[in-house]
Amino acid sequence: MLVRAGVGLLTEKGFSSTCVDDVLNATGISKGSFYYCFSSKEDFGHVLIDSYATYFNTKLDLWLKDAAAPPLQRLLNFMHDARAGMIRYNFRRGCLIGNLGQEIDTLPDSFRNMLLTILEGWEQRVTDCLLAACGPHPSTTQKQACTRLSRYFWIGWEGAVLRARMEQTPEALDLYATFYLAQAAVELGIRPPAIPRVSPAPPVPAKTVQAAT
Repeated sequence: MLVRAGVGLLTEKGFSSTCVDDVLNATGISKGSFYYCFSSKEDFGHVLIDSYATYFNTKLDLWLKDAAAPPLQRLLNFMHDARAGMIRYNFRRGCLIGNLGQEIDTLPDSFRNMLLTILEGWEQRVTDCLLAACGPHPSTTQKQACTRLSRYFWIGWEGAVLRARMEQTPEALDLYATFYLAQAAVELGIRPPAIPRVSPAPPVPAKTVQAAT
């Protein structure tokens, strides 16, 4: 309960603006119980970052490893799912990792490496997805292009999420998706996916598929 409430508060307010009392008020848990579980707000922050990363990694894997869709379509499907989530919460919530990155100068030093490691993991997932468009034996040039495109994706996407929260509309997300996919398609030598009007249904996880057969 504490972790779930904490993730929600940090996603909306950030770490510096969230105090322990905010979490206690949201959960009805006593301060003594909180400090029995966590030695400090910083320690609590570590758990929240790790919890969010685990959740988000699962979401990324669900979309980016969907073998039924072409690589760029997988990435577009992820963006549309994230877009739907922002609309569902009226643009109050963005990306917890991106939010924390904006206040990095006021965060505990221990957070920096955690955040960078998570971002690098996200970049690797997108790189692997893009490499699937290059055939079974991608060249060194293709590998380098996919790595650059992955890094570029996350730098731009986090900016688009921030702008969408500020404007409280999905326009920045849609604009970024259109231009990024067009550029990635040119660099990879493939056709860009069509931009759907509605969010796609989530793919069926591999374990579920296996259990049904």
